[in-house]
Amino acid sequence: MTDPEISAGAVPGPDGRPRTPWALGNARLLAYYDAEWGEPILDEPGLFERLSLEAFQSGLSWDVILAKRPAFREVFRGFDPDRVAGMGGADVEAALADARIVRNRAKVMAAIGNARAVVKLRDADDPLARPGSLPDHARAALRRAGLPLPAPGLPALIWSHLPRTTPRPETVDEVPATSPEATALAKALKKRGFRFVGPTTSHALMEAIGMVDGHLAGSWRRGCSGLWDE
Repeated sequence: MTDPEISAGAVPGPDGRPRTPWALGNARLLAYYDAEWGEPILDEPGLFERLSLEAFQSGLSWDVILAKRPAFREVFRGFDPDRVAGMGGADVEAALADARIVRNRAKVMAAIGNARAVVKLRDADDPLARPGSLPDHARAALRRAGLPLPAPGLPALIWSHLPRTTPRPETVDEVPATSPEATALAKALKKRGFRFVGPTTSHALMEAIGMVDGHLAGSWRRGCSGLWDE
């Protein structure tokens, strides 16, 4: 992602604590890595935001998205799915005229369409969208981390794809770009009308919300989600 990735393993930051190299790209990335990346998210707006931003990130650096996140939140109504689902043609044109965000028509339309899919999923009689349908290993992991079961709808759907194990990369080259679970999640989302949710985007989402521990083994943030007994 950034120049610090020339180092294969975890590297010390300004405070001496080791981190995955991309975190040292700048102060914004460092703050995000230390406080947000890999922390569990189970609420619907939080998951919708991350899913949307990961989709906008495709083809760009995550730092660009972080820099624009305040504007994204403004344009997309705080990523409240109900409010985004109500955005119409005039809102789309206003978003595309706003240089503070990524002005890509297909991605803007996908964000609105995905919000409508989130709303629809809440009331759908969908087995994967029910908290009670989470597999036993997912329930155990959430309990170990002191977290509640996800709410019906998008949260339950996403967290039903929690892997049984997480990678333990020692170096940047060992960090996977996708997984069978991410592929299954992408397929499940697409089946329910979501767009810009391929396996790579789904895997990045899973890392961002703690479902997969993407921190290098030497990083001080390794294990921050509390989901993995390692």
